[in-house]
Amino acid sequence: MPHPRTDPAWGTLLDLGERAGGPLHLRLGRALRAAVVDGRIAPGSALPPSRALAADLGCSRWVVTEAYAQLVAEGYFEARGGSATRVRTETAGRAPSYGRRVQQAVWKPEFDMLPGMPDLREFPRKRWADAVRHATGTLTPTDFGYPDPAGHHALRERIAAYLVRGRGAALDAGQLVVCGGTLDGVLRLSRALRAAGHTHVALEDPGWSRLRTAVTAAGLTVVATPVDGDGLRVDLLRREPHVRAVIVAPAHQFPTGVVLSPPRRAELIAWARETDGLIMEDDYDAEFRYDRHPVGTLQGMAPERVALMGSLSKTLSPALRIGWTVVPPGVPGLLDGLYAADALGSPPPVIDQAAFSRFLESGAYDRHLRASRLRYRRRRDSLLTEIAERLPEHRVSGAAAGFHLLLHLTGCAAGDVVRGAARRDVRLSDLAGFTAGGAASPGGGALVIGYGNLADPALPEAVRRLADAIREAGGPVAPAGRVGPAGPAGPIGAGGAGGAVGPAGPAGPAR
Repeated sequence: MPHPRTDPAWGTLLDLGERAGGPLHLRLGRALRAAVVDGRIAPGSALPPSRALAADLGCSRWVVTEAYAQLVAEGYFEARGGSATRVRTETAGRAPSYGRRVQQAVWKPEFDMLPGMPDLREFPRKRWADAVRHATGTLTPTDFGYPDPAGHHALRERIAAYLVRGRGAALDAGQLVVCGGTLDGVLRLSRALRAAGHTHVALEDPGWSRLRTAVTAAGLTVVATPVDGDGLRVDLLRREPHVRAVIVAPAHQFPTGVVLSPPRRAELIAWARETDGLIMEDDYDAEFRYDRHPVGTLQGMAPERVALMGSLSKTLSPALRIGWTVVPPGVPGLLDGLYAADALGSPPPVIDQAAFSRFLESGAYDRHLRASRLRYRRRRDSLLTEIAERLPEHRVSGAAAGFHLLLHLTGCAAGDVVRGAARRDVRLSDLAGFTAGGAASPGGGALVIGYGNLADPALPEAVRRLADAIREAGGPVAPAGRVGPAGPAGPIGAGGAGGAVGPAGPAGPAR
């Protein structure tokens, strides 16, 4: 946002009100006054020089200087020798406006433990800026025209190569469409499915609530399908004969953190083949696995039945709005459906696409992933240590992956803990908020603890405040005397499909 005193008012539309009559300098004064009161000219804005505004309006300079002088006398403008005439800052707030900047009260907690956000402090600013500079200098004049709806050709080639190399996918660049993130890909696929005659889409329950919104917005009905310790309940999916499409996160389910087991993978693929169905694979954070090599994509096992979706939201930043969808060749008309006028979403700018292409080509993306993997692994281990010290009665679950885990509460309600933590300037998520019905689980429920964007030094204090909120809600915490310097975390309870969730093992080589 520009500083108020450097925000020019030169482009403001002025209604001189010819029908109202009167001398031109009075009509100009009324128009300028209305623009200030309405907020279309912000306080502190510089007015055009009288000579320039007179030329724009096709009038004499005297008309403008008279209007300015009148508004200076009324206190709307201020004039200083050797400087531009400006709107006085004291004019702010005189009346409601449609142009004035709106300042919303957004809670920015001291400790934000919401899941799904990567470490924004570690965004590779210099390397990304270098990539943008390189892309801007090497794009052809044709590249600055209307973009290819499938995405920039060089980026499609490089993403395809990365997915084959790093995620075990099976595709060629012609199957890949660059989109504005995973939700954009889901919306496009859902609209294409509806055009092809689909009426329902199954989603994991609990799951990412915005997926439900995107599917519903496309005119499809959501069928919530439960998840257990082995992942999606395919047996329950088979009981829904009107469902021939499902969205699943097999490598690291959100928010439970379980991994789709090998038998379930085989069962899900068999279901898709038997029903002539489509599996939409949400591969949102699979690069971050800490106890073993990342699990390969489901798409690599059945490329003719799986649409693979990914983005940079978890690996680099959600602000980039760059994602991709790999369309299976075995589903007729699906690729054409993604290009249809009513299916097109919001593709990222071509310069950003070319910059990420350069980022991939230079090896900067692989280096960033390797550094991020080590950083998140250490942070997760530290978080588990703090929880083991302060909250030994509460079970932790979820695979050693991504940057969130589940804390299963004993003796207190998750909603009460969330509210108590908020009073301590800590933001948390209740697992119930990710279920289809929004109902709390019996036995107190669970918290979805995100640690991706939490600074390492902040972990002890964040967990201490969490423990205070749990104590206030009636849950057990470690006595103050037992909480000392953190030692090795050791295994903490049983994870879902991921097994025990103690300190992570070797992160594995970068992919």
